[in-house]
Amino acid sequence: MDVRVDRHRCLGAGMCALTAPAVFDQDEDEGLVVLLDARPAEDRRAAVRVAAGVCPAAAITLTERGSAPVSPEGGKGVKGSSAPGS
Repeated sequence: MDVRVDRHRCLGAGMCALTAPAVFDQDEDEGLVVLLDARPAEDRRAAVRVAAGVCPAAAITLTERGSAPVSPEGGKGVKGSSAPGS
């Protein structure tokens, strides 16, 4: 699993940091998401999936190895990116 975050979309709600604190944090200045681990270990992946699902700004994109990126809204690819399916 590869994890990407879009700090421009982030609202600073902090749900990701509460749900998967080993993978996400918030910066002290604006409270925006900080990605701590772009390739989390197997035992952290369930929490990362939940964090992506509860993000109110859909600022977290997960890519399972061998597949196209999937945003929390269920769409493939990320708007404005060069990822397949955009």
